Amino acid sequence: MNHDNLSELFPVVDETGRVIGHATRGECHNGSRLLHPVVHLHLFNSRGELYLQKRPAWKDIQPGRWDTAVGGHVDYGETPDEALRREVREELGVTDFTPERITQYVFDSDRERELVYVNRTTYDGPVTPSDETDGGRFWSLDEIRRTLGKGIFTPNFESEFRRVFLSRDGIAQTEDLPLDKRDPQTVAAIDEEVVGGR
Repeated sequence: MNHDNLSELFPVVDETGRVIGHATRGECHNGSRLLHPVVHLHLFNSRGELYLQKRPAWKDIQPGRWDTAVGGHVDYGETPDEALRREVREELGVTDFTPERITQYVFDSDRERELVYVNRTTYDGPVTPSDETDGGRFWSLDEIRRTLGKGIFTPNFESEFRRVFLSRDGIAQTEDLPLDKRDPQTVAAIDEEVVGGR
């Protein structure tokens, strides 16, 4: 059975992304709340559907839930862009894509703190999920919206989806919204929901 390598080395960063040290996966996920960088890719097809992966049962955080198409840690000595390309290749078998960085933010829970680099791309080629996932599929944005809050998605995905893709009226958008168009009450409410878990 697969399992996370708790001795894998991650950079420890400040909130600007500057590397200030390093720590193991185990140290970063044991409640120490050491800030470490991760990369996310929201993979859309040309119909505007969003690909989500299902987290396998052996993951140390949020096993069995649907999550961002690609989410992975930046390894020590690696840039976020290098990590994104590696993770997309490893998790989805995709190499020919053009990522667009849409935002970055600090995800904070009782167990960990992550500096999240959020990217998106539109891609219509083949997706070959690896054994790092339990497969995946494309979801319509309306289907995602109807499923929010039902325990199907990871709290981190729900928070990020609301933060990045939902406008004040709750309509899912396929591009980053400016801060003045996001509903601060919705963002604050989902942020409160995710305290304590990814």
